[in-house]
Amino acid sequence: MKRSNQIVISASRRTDIPAFYMNWFMAQIKKGWFEVVNPYNRRKVIVPVTPDNVHTIVFWSKNFAPFIKGGFGQKLLRMGYNLFFNFTINSDIPLIEPRVPSLKQRLDQLRDLCQNYDPRSINWRFDPICFFKFEEKVIKDTLCDFSRIATWASQCGVIRCITSFMDHYTKIKRRIKSMPGFSFSDPILSEKIEILLNLEKKLSEKTIDLYTCCEKEVLNALPSGSNIRKGSCIPNDLIVKIFGGDLSFKRDTGQRSPKGCGCMISVDVGSYHLHPCYHNCLYCYANPTKAGFKNKIHNKI
Repeated sequence: MKRSNQIVISASRRTDIPAFYMNWFMAQIKKGWFEVVNPYNRRKVIVPVTPDNVHTIVFWSKNFAPFIKGGFGQKLLRMGYNLFFNFTINSDIPLIEPRVPSLKQRLDQLRDLCQNYDPRSINWRFDPICFFKFEEKVIKDTLCDFSRIATWASQCGVIRCITSFMDHYTKIKRRIKSMPGFSFSDPILSEKIEILLNLEKKLSEKTIDLYTCCEKEVLNALPSGSNIRKGSCIPNDLIVKIFGGDLSFKRDTGQRSPKGCGCMISVDVGSYHLHPCYHNCLYCYANPTKAGFKNKIHNKI
């Protein structure tokens, strides 16, 4: 039986390791350790990651194609690691997510993951919901493909959807200055409630539960009849339920708990500085503003 003081590895909130850095990740796994740098105080710690130290690896991605094509998951399973997945699948709007694969490709990737791993170990993240205008007065949103994705996810066996509304970070405001005529907007609380209740209704018909990520204000304002709950993208209790063993169920105080983050304790091995993400999503909190956001304007918005 695995030891009770094992940890969960998050790979990663800070970048897209499955899309861009799996060779680096596997090299560190082979070494048996990661050097993790705290992004705030720059302190370095060595984290042992041999199978006796690690219970589960949680992968976050918007593009699992390199992960799937390289057979990395099967290699890690053979080495003795449990795997859990946070797969962000948003609507097909290249203006907002300019460098992710087409929606069809991402849905095919979801089917592949569900066929090769327990669907209970896959969170579908429809995140974030954005509202925007571009050279026109009409406000658009990123909800257009939600029903299509939900239908596919349900058919694949996915039972959880985690969502949130876009956070308007200062760096995002600076970033979109290079796109004249473009702006994000933030709906009022009542509109957010209406949207979530509508999504909940659609998902309930497909036996998918809806969770929120860091939306404490909206969650607290929902009517009593709603079953929408606070989400946990690192759900150690669920991980133990799926794979067995023993993990700490403590909240991760390094995350946005006051805002409603339900993630449990883990160690994130990614780096904002060493592992830039090349998806170049307009809403991203991680990409530096100087990373080339003068995106080619796409016709499809």
